[in-house]
Amino acid sequence: MTATMPPRATMKDVAALAGVSPKTVSNVVTGTVAVREETRVRVEAAMAQLDFVPNLSARGLRKGRSGIIAVALPDLATAFSAELMHRLVDAAHERGLAVQIEETATDPDREKELVSRARAHLVDGLILNPIRLEDSVLKYADRLPPLVVLGEVEQNRADHVRIDSRRAAADMTRHALSRGATRIAVIGADDDPSVATATSRLRLEGVHDALREAGIPRDTALEINPMPWSMTGGADGVETLFRRGVAFDAIVAFTDSLALGALHALHDHGVSVPGDVIVTGFDDVEFSRYTSPSLTTIAFDRRAFADAALGLLESRMDDRGAPPRALTLSHHLLERDSTRGTPRGYRP
Repeated sequence: MTATMPPRATMKDVAALAGVSPKTVSNVVTGTVAVREETRVRVEAAMAQLDFVPNLSARGLRKGRSGIIAVALPDLATAFSAELMHRLVDAAHERGLAVQIEETATDPDREKELVSRARAHLVDGLILNPIRLEDSVLKYADRLPPLVVLGEVEQNRADHVRIDSRRAAADMTRHALSRGATRIAVIGADDDPSVATATSRLRLEGVHDALREAGIPRDTALEINPMPWSMTGGADGVETLFRRGVAFDAIVAFTDSLALGALHALHDHGVSVPGDVIVTGFDDVEFSRYTSPSLTTIAFDRRAFADAALGLLESRMDDRGAPPRALTLSHHLLERDSTRGTPRGYRP
């Protein structure tokens, strides 16, 4: 005898079990109207008991939407991307949106495929983190679906959420200078327009701003851009410094992953941090608190970042004709053990 599936629970079923109206259940599902905590808990318990699954597609039909957005980051393997994606998905779900996760790497065709799916109404909007304006679909922003751009690519064609990477990198470099460093190596640095990303260009400009203020000339022998920006890349960057035979007393790394790799390589070569060389990172990912020594880094509120991106996207989906908006979130320097000292310096 063939077993039959039980009928799918409806909002009316949930409402009856929870002792509320179907409208209250809808408010809990969509998050569009505030519901008392006691009521929300009761509704969610009823949803769990009935194995109720909200019909996002049906809910979006009134506005001609699927209830699905796409989020695309360049490299999902990094700790920063994982933490940011977690915040974005969490914020989207609170708004009743499902998320399709994509990785664009350095391949512009992946962005184009994502846009094609959006045009076919498979997703309602896009959140993209392009690495270079030159290679991105942002060149055609006037023909794109609702879109929010994350990160350092400077443009005025789409809504944009960012931190001031140039100022943040300058703040970090000033911090290294305040500790007595004068030979600052930079891992992630690149201003070659043919290969540099928006992030590497802006953060390097910030380093140069701080050096210029201190009257210290730029030394390109201290600037390295290992790819990818991973822990392996950070270790390779330090090995490159050793092969070049340059003296340095600080390392400013453009991500925490690069900094962690640098810490490992310095330890392998018997270089003390912060006794010989001080090291800084960028992004304040979770592991930066637990490195040895703990890592000085640039931090910003990733939940606020995610909320800002989702807020802009929802506004854009409601009003396609509004002028593009750009939000710059604040950052701050978190001093930890990796810069608590006056570095003696490494000499080859």
